[in-house]
Amino acid sequence: MICAGIDAGSRTTKIALMGDGDEVLLASAVGEPGACTATQAEELFEKTVAQHQVDRDRIGRVVATGYGRAALQMADTTVTEITCHARGVQFLEPRAATVVEIGGQDSKIILLDGNGGVRDFVMNDRCAAGTGRFLEMVAERLDVGAVGLGELAAGSQKPATINPTCAVFAETEIIGLLSAGAKPQDVAAGVQETVATRMATLAVGRAERPVVFAGGVALIPGMASALSRALACQVEVASAPQLTGAIGAALIACREA
Repeated sequence: MICAGIDAGSRTTKIALMGDGDEVLLASAVGEPGACTATQAEELFEKTVAQHQVDRDRIGRVVATGYGRAALQMADTTVTEITCHARGVQFLEPRAATVVEIGGQDSKIILLDGNGGVRDFVMNDRCAAGTGRFLEMVAERLDVGAVGLGELAAGSQKPATINPTCAVFAETEIIGLLSAGAKPQDVAAGVQETVATRMATLAVGRAERPVVFAGGVALIPGMASALSRALACQVEVASAPQLTGAIGAALIACREA
């Protein structure tokens, strides 16, 4: 039997297909960035099944997670993203003790219990500061993509100081800095430091080593290094950071099948 996990995030949909019993990742896919709908998630799921020549009739159970999980009628059940990211990171990085996950609309610090379960967690969901959407906004302002933001930041010699507590104030500061002649690379680097500082404040001493970075923001060059400085410890990027939620959902589906 094959089990599936769908992570219907606020910015992208992720799919994972796992083999029941041996827990092998058979196929995965990440949708195009942008606002996700149930129809888009279901289309990506069917496309993934077809592209990897998976027999649709062999898929025994589907678990959905993420921002839009409740809208996926094709799912047999839903599970919170906290639980799914914890299980997915433990599968990919068995030594992980802490997960730093930065998504499109929220960010999380998750402490693992050693078996892929959640021992404790804290999340920021009240402000866009410290989220992927904030970084997207800055990238748009600087006329670069998310990856380009990281590449731009790498050229900075003096990161700009930007308010880490509010996305609205930060955006106003960024506009002011650029108008005053600040270098785009210094603004980009300052934004990365701001997001990392926000996560360190969220962690407030909770992070236990090894710390693993998950979520799409982990793919932005320089973000893991910024987090390492802010948390004062080495932060490792998960081997498939965008897929941890979907993989965790698929693993839970296999367990329940």
